[in-house]
Amino acid sequence: MDLKEYFSDAKSRMDSAVEHCRNELSQIRTGRATPALLDTVKVLYYGSPTPLKSVANVVAQDATLLVVQPFDKSTLSDIEKAIQTANLGINPSNDGNVIRVPIPPLTEERRHDMVKLVHKLVEEGRISVRNVRKDINNHLRDSEHNHEISENESQYAHDEIQKITNQHIENLNELSNMKEKEVLGK
Repeated sequence: MDLKEYFSDAKSRMDSAVEHCRNELSQIRTGRATPALLDTVKVLYYGSPTPLKSVANVVAQDATLLVVQPFDKSTLSDIEKAIQTANLGINPSNDGNVIRVPIPPLTEERRHDMVKLVHKLVEEGRISVRNVRKDINNHLRDSEHNHEISENESQYAHDEIQKITNQHIENLNELSNMKEKEVLGK
């Protein structure tokens, strides 16, 4: 494996870790209605758990209300039950045609709990990025030990991997700051 392949592998794996963190953060409630809040909801559809967006259209009607329009009206009660049991702290109401999901405003205490969750998720992302760095550095050491690359090439590669790691950690820090501001309403 040449050095460019190591760099490419590290970058793609670290990009995946950052993207996973971004997806996790998008599901954190910020006090505004967003369809992403219901992305984790699974509806029992013909006996198998199915993602909500596969059986219904979810729209943010305004900042405090989500409207769920099922593709098949016979699934209304199943969708309502799935949203209730998803443990999201929201209470849907079924009017026979659509399900309205009011999003209650967050209390200050709840906002601070959400910020702690944001920090925890971002730290997990940082750990993932560092684990990729550790794995690549181990491969580089093995390559140097097996005389596949020189000591100078190994040192250069370690420095480059550290630069890539720093860049991804900085991306995670930016995500954390943006989400924290969003949650706190700043």
